[in-house]
Amino acid sequence: MEEKVSEAICNDLTNLYLMIEELNPASESSKEMIEETFKFWFTSNHHIRSPFPEYIHDKLKTEGTEKFWHWALNLKPEAEKELNEEIIAERLEEIIFETALKLVLTEDEKITIRYPFLPRIGDTINAKDTNEASNVVDRWIVKEGDNEYLKVTLSNNTTNEKWETKFELMPS
Repeated sequence: MEEKVSEAICNDLTNLYLMIEELNPASESSKEMIEETFKFWFTSNHHIRSPFPEYIHDKLKTEGTEKFWHWALNLKPEAEKELNEEIIAERLEEIIFETALKLVLTEDEKITIRYPFLPRIGDTINAKDTNEASNVVDRWIVKEGDNEYLKVTLSNNTTNEKWETKFELMPS
């Protein structure tokens, strides 16, 4: 599931980067590429919800753009020759997500940024065995051996009974 979502995001965003004539902060295509990337991640689109709280949008856009241009304008000539739309897209998104992690205030917001496609507090989940709806009331990261998991506490919408489940996290 997450792989299909990631592929869809890559396809959507790759189309944005095809507009780049040159990697230059003064070029209209570069400005548009950056603007469209932030617009994409700041709004919910179909099955993708924005992982970024609204209170960081302005600062994230400013700092993320500055860091991206710092990276792009300091590339060595041999690295610049290797650039393609996919590398540019991936690097811009890495910078946006890395910068956002430093701007948010809570551990839960960091979890949302690190794992934007996993359940969030307030989400409704249907139990496999009973198909009863429950709301996510808490979540946290745990390490068990070499593996990391997102543990989630849910509250059954009918009985208010609390229960837990976990999602294995893939190393990044």
